[in-house]
Amino acid sequence: MKKVWFAALLAVAVSGAVEAKEWKSVRIGIEGAYPPFSRTEANGDMTGFDVDMAKALCEEMKVKCTIVQQDWDGMIPSLLARKFDAIISTMDITPERLKRVDFSDKYQHVPARFATKKGTPLELTAEFMKGKKVGVQRATSMDSYITDNFPAADIKRYGTAEEAYLDLKAGRVDYVLADYASLLDGLIKKEDGANYELVGPGLTDPRWFGIGAGVALRKGDAELKALFNKAIKDIRANGKYKAVNDKYFDFDAYGDN
Repeated sequence: MKKVWFAALLAVAVSGAVEAKEWKSVRIGIEGAYPPFSRTEANGDMTGFDVDMAKALCEEMKVKCTIVQQDWDGMIPSLLARKFDAIISTMDITPERLKRVDFSDKYQHVPARFATKKGTPLELTAEFMKGKKVGVQRATSMDSYITDNFPAADIKRYGTAEEAYLDLKAGRVDYVLADYASLLDGLIKKEDGANYELVGPGLTDPRWFGIGAGVALRKGDAELKALFNKAIKDIRANGKYKAVNDKYFDFDAYGDN
């Protein structure tokens, strides 16, 4: 009886080993409309921190990397529908998202900030924020933060952050809430950005902003998760992360360890 039981156990173990997927190519979904993390150039190519980070991780993992452009609203549904295998698009690791997908360890953690026209005050109180027009990208951590903390604000939701910046310049919103680096690159440092500034504290509360942005994966893709986790650790150690980081930022986008 013991021999039969052992043989059956061995067969299961061997079967599991055979079924473990060996990843030789990985399709990665990236938005392409959230500079400096990602942007779509005139020729259709995507560039930015997330794009270069995806390429660095794939190189470290020794897999072929294919970048797939995907609008933000459809990012998780497209991952679950197997349009691509992973998301590297500044997606925060939050409890709500973990109900649907898995994540690697973080690869960056940039605080969120408010931007507004110079001289505009900001108080993060329910009384002050009541009726204030706040622009956010739809279905982001910033959207959740404003919705949960200041439901009496007049929240304007956009398909891309760039649309929110345009409405701030047009006076249709009082504030925009987005990642610090995106606000600098997409608004403050633009030729017409001199009249705008960042206000308020950096926002990193894990209830809304998670523990940083990670590589989103389908639940069950444990081998791919392990590959990404090792690659993130390795490029932090061998200098490849810093090379990508310093191309876009004058600070360490990884955040506190």
